[in-house]
Amino acid sequence: MKLSELLAGQEHHVLQGVPERTDITAGTTFDADRVTPGSLFVAVPDHLAGGPHAVAPAAARGAVAVLVDAQAPPLPASAEGVCAVRVPDTRKAAAVVASRYFGEPGRAMDLVAVTGTNGKTSVSYMVESVLRISEGARVGVIGTAGSRIGDELIPMPPSVLTTPESPDLQYLLGRMRDRGAGSVVLEATSMGLLNHRVDRTFIDVGVFTNLTQDHLDDHGTMENYRDAKLRLFQGLCRRAVVNADDGVGAGILAMMPGEVTTYALDTPADYRATDLLVDAAGTRFTLHHEGVKYPAAIPSPGRFSVSNALATVAACHLLGHDLTGLVGALERMPQIPGRFERLHTPRGTSVIVDYAHSPDSLNKVLTTIRGFARGRIITVFGCGGDRDTTKRAAMGTIAGTHSDLCVLTSDNPRYEDPDVILDQIAPGLMATGTPFERFADRRRAITFALERAGRDDIVLIAGKGSEPYQIVGDELVPFSDMATVRELMGT
Repeated sequence: MKLSELLAGQEHHVLQGVPERTDITAGTTFDADRVTPGSLFVAVPDHLAGGPHAVAPAAARGAVAVLVDAQAPPLPASAEGVCAVRVPDTRKAAAVVASRYFGEPGRAMDLVAVTGTNGKTSVSYMVESVLRISEGARVGVIGTAGSRIGDELIPMPPSVLTTPESPDLQYLLGRMRDRGAGSVVLEATSMGLLNHRVDRTFIDVGVFTNLTQDHLDDHGTMENYRDAKLRLFQGLCRRAVVNADDGVGAGILAMMPGEVTTYALDTPADYRATDLLVDAAGTRFTLHHEGVKYPAAIPSPGRFSVSNALATVAACHLLGHDLTGLVGALERMPQIPGRFERLHTPRGTSVIVDYAHSPDSLNKVLTTIRGFARGRIITVFGCGGDRDTTKRAAMGTIAGTHSDLCVLTSDNPRYEDPDVILDQIAPGLMATGTPFERFADRRRAITFALERAGRDDIVLIAGKGSEPYQIVGDELVPFSDMATVRELMGT
């Protein structure tokens, strides 16, 4: 496709070359190492694998065009033959260009985007599951656990981004369209929304789950964090599904009058759940919609699981799927990897692996477990390095309050000393009087917890969920909580 076609209607200034004669044949990328002959290289400021200073290596690898912003340095002499265009915002421009390059694939499918502090992955998996179970639908999923259509994984370069950069996201949407997916559900993170990764995806339904303390290292304040989430509802989606139990929902109602559908457990809403019965196997409840009651069940315990189920049903029903079939499919959903994922050991211990890594999510998981636990609760957890330090002591207090024994350990230490992170968690834990041990080595911590657990005890391994790695420095070191448990138990 001609560069001029990709840029049509966007503010831009040609620095050199002729866009009308420049053919982009190998897609768009921010990463200089991923440039191939025929690529458009977008020089995004501060991008670790690219940026304005990577124009020369991108040209050497065969880029035929580059996009830069006004702050970019002069083009290197080695890029003389490359068509170069300046745009006001390279991220905004990249989203439009990538969408057009792949034929605006979001228009061809029903697209659901889920945002919020907690529940994004769970709702994404639930949407895929209920549509597949109730209708045999092919559904694409893009998020924390990677990208797939049903059980077919779509290979991508390793990344810690839940919401891919716009060139990768548009590629994935195009691949899903071409592979026959009728619907796609994606996790829209605050940074993904702030950095325009989901622009020009043509979202049919945006889902808001909740807002609690997290990612203050990125946003500075809760207000900034909230505003980043709310970008989804400021022109990026046609309709919204909103948790009316969360105070942020009222702002979305004001932004999208007449286009908001609500769900709740505690307040009046379009989709409401009552009569919750929770046990270790799951939760039964009554779903209310337009005066009709639907008996429902999900194979996951807890109020938060029911809230996620309501969001799922509301979004899918809004897209035109049969409500009775959707509710019936809830009970037959498989376990969600790393989200209250359960395993029973030969010794009679229950192990739960969950992604809970914020004060609110850890509190919800532990209070749910306390509601059905027959033995002790042993909690293995840590806090991420180079992230919000203010939540560390608070998470220690929460873990100590609801556990009988805690084991502190590493959780993606990144560039921080793991023991320094544990030192900052410990005061909150010590204030509760709950006994604890600490092992920076996560495998050793899990081993210790399992060795101390007996019949009817529950071991919660929190923080990483289904992540298949530990982030140490800038390395992704292979590590899986559930795989480690299975290996230690010989299952």
